[in-house]
Amino acid sequence: MLFNMFQSQSDPALNLSPQDVKSKLDRGEKVVFLDVREPWEVAINRLDGAVHIPLGELGQRFQELNPENEIIAYCHMGVRSLKATRFLKEQKFKNVMNLAGGIDAWSLQIDPKVPRYR
Repeated sequence: MLFNMFQSQSDPALNLSPQDVKSKLDRGEKVVFLDVREPWEVAINRLDGAVHIPLGELGQRFQELNPENEIIAYCHMGVRSLKATRFLKEQKFKNVMNLAGGIDAWSLQIDPKVPRYR
């Protein structure tokens, strides 16, 4: 039972690894980063140019996003942003993915200059 709970949180069809996201950026692909963390977290670190809409506000504010854009949602560890990704898919956003492992994985695997926090 516990395994199934965690399995449902992990959805390879909705996740991109930090390396995959970096490759997109290196190829010059235009992506919109959606930061669904709380304001205090954004004050610690963020990805350049990210749109900030806390997960708790996404239901009222998702219209601020263009459903035609490629959107990569992220949070601290990737759990909240996976929920945001699923929500946006339900709202007919076709090109939205989750940054697997969140900004913490980005810091560990791609850019160590991005401060980590607990």
